[in-house]
Amino acid sequence: MGGFFSKSKKPVSRITPQDKAVLELKQQRDKLKQYQKKIEINLERDRQLAKKLLAQDKRDKAKSLLKKKKYQEQLLLNADIQLEKIEQLTHDLEFTQIEIQVLDGLKTGNEALKKVHAILNIDEIEKILDETKEGIEKQREIDELISGQLTEEDNEAIEAELEDMLDVKDQLPEVPMDEIPETEKEDIPERPERVKAPKIALEA
Repeated sequence: MGGFFSKSKKPVSRITPQDKAVLELKQQRDKLKQYQKKIEINLERDRQLAKKLLAQDKRDKAKSLLKKKKYQEQLLLNADIQLEKIEQLTHDLEFTQIEIQVLDGLKTGNEALKKVHAILNIDEIEKILDETKEGIEKQREIDELISGQLTEEDNEAIEAELEDMLDVKDQLPEVPMDEIPETEKEDIPERPERVKAPKIALEA
């Protein structure tokens, strides 16, 4: 019953505070770019309108538009400076996240090395190497004993068996390598053709 009424565990969020900060900075960057685009459109519109006012001999109004245009250009410059700062801060935060991941990996690796060193210390490693060396030397001694057990008679018997193998090889007939000639066809007399008898017409 307790399983039905127990509170379910909330899933652990994998989004770190650094991720949220990077996301917010990118959103601000996008807003600044939209603001810059809007100012650039207004600047071009005011410039064209100032030309028309000058053509209509409305110099004062044209001058006011140019003052407004100058102010907007300053705003555009400030937006560029803010955008550059946001880009740099975003880059620094993302690089910091990479550094944290690298440090976590190094930490995990160091802990694994400590566990290995706790299991195998230098004395145990030297003991294993010595035992391996002793095993190799014992196997070498066994091989030498086995090879040294053959008597002179055994060696002579082996040499005699080798000679017998060579003699058997020499006594085997050689396989002819020449081509086998084809058998000549026998002259078979041709059968004479049968002479057909003439047909006799029967009288009615």
